Amino acid sequence: QVQLVESGGGLVQPGGSLRLSCAASGFTFDSYAIGWFRQAPGKEREGVSCISGSGANTDYSDSVKGRFTISRDNAKKVVYLQMNFLKPEDTAVYYCASGMRRYCVLQQTNFPSWGQGTQVTVSS
Repeated sequence: QVQLVESGGGLVQPGGSLRLSCAASGFTFDSYAIGWFRQAPGKEREGVSCISGSGANTDYSDSVKGRFTISRDNAKKVVYLQMNFLKPEDTAVYYCASGMRRYCVLQQTNFPSWGQGTQVTVSS
């Protein structure tokens, strides 16, 4: 079955960087978009970024555009989220999810399978 495992979260100071990884198995990896989402305490889960099955197309929320970069290695079946210039408001549990099709549409309803999440805390 579909399995998605996030890693790379942790505690970082404002202005710092982290790279999250999402390791996938159980499906034809390069046939599906992968998305990153996050949920902060007391807030609804929101879309962060997604990448198409080939990696040619990406999308970002306005809140992370220019600071985060999504990429994928289809040979390794891994998607990365490089997060730079982190802010306290980036603190959240970050989830990766596999999409329903090749192309990327950053809406939660387009992502039926989810990982367990990894905590990112930005604090001094």
